Amino acid sequence: MTAGAARLWVDASAGIAGDMLLGALLDAGASLDAVRSAVAAVVPGEVVVRTSAVTRAGLRALKVDVESTGDGHPHRSWARIRALLGSADLPTAIRDPALAVFARLAEAEGRVHGIPADDVHFHEVGSWDAIADIVGVCAALADLGVDRVTASPVAVGSGRTRAAHGDLPVPVPAVLELARGWQVLAGGEGELATPTGMALLRTLADTCGPIPPMEIAAVGIGAGGRDTGGRANVVRAVVGAAVGPIADGPTASDMWVLETNVDDLDPRLWPTVLAALLAAGAPDAWLVPILMKKGRPAHTLCVLAHDRDREALRDKVFALTSTLGVRETPVSRTALQRDWRAVTVPGGEVRIKVGLRAGRIATTTAEFEDAAALARTRGVPVRRVLDEAAAAADAAGLGPGAPWAQNGAAI
Repeated sequence: MTAGAARLWVDASAGIAGDMLLGALLDAGASLDAVRSAVAAVVPGEVVVRTSAVTRAGLRALKVDVESTGDGHPHRSWARIRALLGSADLPTAIRDPALAVFARLAEAEGRVHGIPADDVHFHEVGSWDAIADIVGVCAALADLGVDRVTASPVAVGSGRTRAAHGDLPVPVPAVLELARGWQVLAGGEGELATPTGMALLRTLADTCGPIPPMEIAAVGIGAGGRDTGGRANVVRAVVGAAVGPIADGPTASDMWVLETNVDDLDPRLWPTVLAALLAAGAPDAWLVPILMKKGRPAHTLCVLAHDRDREALRDKVFALTSTLGVRETPVSRTALQRDWRAVTVPGGEVRIKVGLRAGRIATTTAEFEDAAALARTRGVPVRRVLDEAAAAADAAGLGPGAPWAQNGAAI
């Protein structure tokens, strides 16, 4: 496991598939046992995840095979997959991104076929192997301590392919739908990008571009099923720490706030609405209790959005709530620079989010989900783990006013 927070850059210039990305992350050092444990929590007794060393166009790579241990695996619906993930004994750091990936996949398939996302029945991407790929990738990222993913433009291929719905052009419709807003290239003949791989990349990665400034800690190479002459059929995963000077002060950015008043939504749904908006790219989303006409209790839903994500998040609000209209206001957000540092507590580690100003620590906050997962494992109250993390942070010199070094450590 990478100590503290790590950055990941995915090289998808030869294509992307779920098993290729999983192989690259395992090759970069993610624990195969952690991946197998997470997959078994969702589809117990259905599959075995195996790895093998192969070559692709003369390049060494790790190939992942998801093997069935039974017969008659169904084509599962999005509702059924959501229930499986929701009931599985998984840390939030694995369950939430896995749900977000499948939700994005369901929305894309729904748009392609002209049906609501909840009515989508997956074929190729709904079977046990794709569940293993998606849950496995999310487990590998958690094990590596990755807190930010960026990726290259994606090679999507060309020509035609056979699928459950018949003969389809390449890239297949779901891949094109998922590629909206991302840079792509043909890259070669055949289907080079699968819906599962594209959904993983679009959900987990926030920026498309070349490898960012980073101190490289590990490089993993994941193999595709075919060995194509003249072109290595691989995905590369580069894991490391961000480098570069810390800004002297807070940074300002132009953003939007989307708002709507809602008085007729089942209040039990609001946590799922907020989680879905955050998973879709909103930097923040919150509720404000209000009173509407005739004294009706209601909520104002507020969503902070980058301009590039405004349309998609507006569509999300309409899809997830009963509102008939959304207000949009341009705002300027000033934010402190931030970084992460992992501290050791009994039973494991908890990440500490550090707010920085002029190269010094302004605030420190223990990551709640890390503490909650560790509390469940140890069988103790979450507040106890939070207190332990705060004490460990103080002992490590992570207090307000302390200087912050370029490599992410207090000095």
